[in-house]
This record gives sequence, structure tokens and C-alpha cells, in this order.
Amino acid sequence: MKLLFKLIVGIIIGITVGSLYYGVDATGGLDTFLTFLARLFVTLESILGSFIFFMIPLIILFFIANGISKIGAGSGKVVGATLGTAYLSTLGAGLLAYAVSMFIMPKITDGGSVPEEGTALEPFFEFEIAPIMDILTALVLAFAFGIVITLTKSQLMEKWFEEGKNIVEFLIEKVVIPLLPFYIAGVFAGMASQGTIFRTLAVFGVVLLVAVILHWVWITIQYTIAGIALGKNPFKMIKTMIPAYFTALGTMSSAATIPVTLRQTKENGIRNRIADFVVPLCANIHLSGSTITIVSCSIAVMTVLPEYQLPGFMSMFGTILLLGIVMIAAPGVPGGAIMAASGVLMTNLGFNEAAVAFMIALYMAQDSFGTATNITGDGAVSAIIDAYEQKLNKKA
Repeated sequence: MKLLFKLIVGIIIGITVGSLYYGVDATGGLDTFLTFLARLFVTLESILGSFIFFMIPLIILFFIANGISKIGAGSGKVVGATLGTAYLSTLGAGLLAYAVSMFIMPKITDGGSVPEEGTALEPFFEFEIAPIMDILTALVLAFAFGIVITLTKSQLMEKWFEEGKNIVEFLIEKVVIPLLPFYIAGVFAGMASQGTIFRTLAVFGVVLLVAVILHWVWITIQYTIAGIALGKNPFKMIKTMIPAYFTALGTMSSAATIPVTLRQTKENGIRNRIADFVVPLCANIHLSGSTITIVSCSIAVMTVLPEYQLPGFMSMFGTILLLGIVMIAAPGVPGGAIMAASGVLMTNLGFNEAAVAFMIALYMAQDSFGTATNITGDGAVSAIIDAYEQKLNKKA
């Protein structure tokens, strides 16, 4: 919540500086101090953005490879079923968000007709840090190393990727996340200096409301399926999970909510050994709520920013397929999911830094709701796996 407050302050400061510059520039005047201040913010955005995007391939490589290498223990069929169920849930959530957003978002944003006004500010200098590899290369390497480490049980390489993950997570938590408010402030200062910011922002409150409603719809669908699988009332199951939902609203962390998620999942009648395995695993790989937010907000951003066109189904379907995989690489810190997903948005949808900055701001504004949906869904996945494992035992 402190980070969210800082991001809001950053947005307000950025808009204020950019708007003051635009007001002076629009009247034909010249205020040296305001020009310097606005360009300083844009320069900060350029430097910090370069570092953030440098980190994205490293996030994907180390987190995915480490995550895959850790999924070696336990019954093969149960592990596979858990991974498959979590992935299908994420995929279904993304498709639901796409179907609803393609219909609703253009109406909310009036087709995305945002006029370009004013003159774009230039930074004092360009500071570009080239990533060591592109997104798809990092993704392929992560899967290749993770799978081979699992098969060969190479303790040295497993330890290497785990240490690399810890280093990257430290950089994210101690460097990237604290710098996000300054980066966001620079982006919004640049946009406000063009005179388009207030019209652009006016639609996003409704966009976030749509995303939260979709979260609740998806929770209902998940527990309907889980209830059918176990022969239980889905709404009673949802009611039991409410403490976990509200705990996640406060912590904004699936990992920090695991104890409550476990307790409530077991209260729903899920056997201990299933819950003890599925809930911690899904806390890292099942991010259906985050996917709903990313998909719906990305479509909203493309309707608002004039340089983008709405994607076709196949283009967005490919993006959602990749998001389901990349969510495994989401660091366990506030905003980690959008940090991991931004590479996919840039590669598949052509997002530039301004579009990614909008996504970060939107995502952080609802991060607690997305996290709450993720962990509540973990209880549904546990129920489905419990029903599946009982059927396996009957066949045996």
C-alpha cells in the first residue's frame, strides 16, 4: 500500500509538472525553470525505463528456469494435472477478459480518439542500456535449462539459477520497485506536456472497475467447476475463501497469504496432502486475476493511445498463451506480474515505453484485487485436483 501511495504521488507530481509546462508553452511564453523541470522528469523516465527494460529478460530467464527446476517432486500425474489446471485457468481468464474488453473498452474510451496536442518534450540526453537478450530468447533458454535441470538433476545448475533468481529478485525489490514512482512521474510529465493527459486518464477509473468485476465473474466460474467436481455448493466454497481474499487485499502478496489460503482451502474439505502441495505451487504459477487485469487494461491502453489498433483474435490469443507461461516468472513482489508480462506486451503487441508505463500504473492501482483473485482461485484449483486424485485412486 505504501508503494501504491508513492505511485499515486508520482503520477500527481508528473501531471502537475507536465501541465504547468504545457500551460506556459500553449500561451507562447517561455519559462526556463518549468522547461528544465519538465525535461528533467522526461530524462529520468528515459534512464529508469532503460534499466527496467534491461531487467525483463533476466526476470524471465531466472524465474522460469528456477520454477521449472523445482517442479520435480511429487506424483507425476498430480503435478501435471496441477500445472495443466492452473494454465487452463489462466488461459480461460485471459480469453474472458479479451471477449468482454473488445466489446466494452472501445465504448468506454470512445474508440480511443485522443488528439495529439503540444510538442513532445525531449530528454537532455539518451541513456540506453541494451538488454543482453530479447524476450523470446530468454523464454526458450529458461525452458531449455529448466527442463534439462529437472531431467538430469544437476544440483550445480539448479543452485546457479536459484542464486541468479535471488539476485534478480533483490534488484527488483531494492532498485526497480523503489524507482517506479520516479519512472511513472517522468512518463506522465511527458504526456501531460502534450496536453492530452486528462482526457486520457478520464476513462481508466471505469476500466479498472470492469477488471475487478471480471475478477469476481472468474472466481464464480472457477468455483462452479470445482463445486461440480467435488459435489459441493460453489457459493459456500467461495464464502469460506473470503478471509483469504481479504488477507490478499491487504498484503498484495500471494506468498504472504499462503497460510490463510491453506487454512480456508482445508475448511472447504480439501484433503491436507492435496492442499499442502497445490496451494504453495499455485501461489507461484496460477495468476488468473493478474492475467484478466493485464489483458483488459492492455486493450484499454490500445484504444486510448492513438498509435495502436485493436488486435485480432489470433494475435491476442498468442499473447494470452505466452502470458500464461510468463506468469510463472512473476516475481513475488507488488507489481511483479506486470514486470514479467511487459516483455510479452512489447514483443507481441508492440507496446512502447509510454504504453508499458500506463500498464504499470493501471496494474498497480488494482494489484491487491488481482492478487486476491489469484489466491482465491488457488482454492478452486485445489478442489479440482482433489477430485482428480480421488478418481485416480478409485481406478487404481
